[in-house]
Amino acid sequence: MGIKINPLVGIELDEKIIRFGMTRDEVVAVLGRPFGYYEKSSPRITQLFYYGNALRFDFNAGGRLMFMEFLSGSTGSLQPEIYGVPVFSVQADELVDLLRQQNGGTVLDNENGYSYAFPNIGIGVYRESIPADIAEMVQEAKDEGRSLNDEEYQEELSKAIHWATIGLGEKDYYAVS
Repeated sequence: MGIKINPLVGIELDEKIIRFGMTRDEVVAVLGRPFGYYEKSSPRITQLFYYGNALRFDFNAGGRLMFMEFLSGSTGSLQPEIYGVPVFSVQADELVDLLRQQNGGTVLDNENGYSYAFPNIGIGVYRESIPADIAEMVQEAKDEGRSLNDEEYQEELSKAIHWATIGLGEKDYYAVS
């Protein structure tokens, strides 16, 4: 499936287009019945999940689409592109550099490399660990007299050098206060 993220506009899933401001009913008309549904009262947000919880849509209190998030990372079934770059397979730092350039302004890094938000383009990325965590994990294993097997090491390293999620919000979703 070809998936294209269009910052501040929406996404293209093959021939299907989902845009910010659409209603829940309009999204369901395009994508069909959701895989899951969640509603919370404060703040009032409705969430629809698609593709086995790999894609989430958030609707505001007025029932309009305000946020979308791809949740499946490098091993998931949904592999979106942004600015022609594959989000989950490109190196994390390379994507940050591209998004920083496209953003052309303040970048929010409140979590020391685990996540970034690019307010001018309405994009946020998140990962479970950073490369320093892997080095620490290897050292802890050595200190305990054991070593990580190669499969475990590669899996953890992949989590550190690739993004696990990418979110896109409508204008001002990631506004700098």
